[in-house]
Amino acid sequence: MPSFAMAVRDARGTPRDEVMHRTRATDATGRSTKLVIVNISANGLMARCESDPAAGDRLSVQLPILGDVEAVVRWSLGGRIGCELERTIPLADYYGMLSVMIRHI
Repeated sequence: MPSFAMAVRDARGTPRDEVMHRTRATDATGRSTKLVIVNISANGLMARCESDPAAGDRLSVQLPILGDVEAVVRWSLGGRIGCELERTIPLADYYGMLSVMIRHI
């Protein structure tokens, strides 16, 4: 794990990297919403969201270097959402993306 990111381990056992990255997501109807990604892994993310998507909703999340990445909302609570990415981000791409995200903290 790179020394420039702080990893968080949750009940799933998947390490998460803490970030504070502002971006946008688009839902299946084409509606765009602002997100602040709080933590991320190669398989998912948690974000603060200005809208209120429901569990099961599909989002297209804009990520640095990678562009639009498809995700499914797994939970939504009090302006925060947890998403599982449709595809695991390959580690080389993940660390490149992460370096851009944390450069702006």
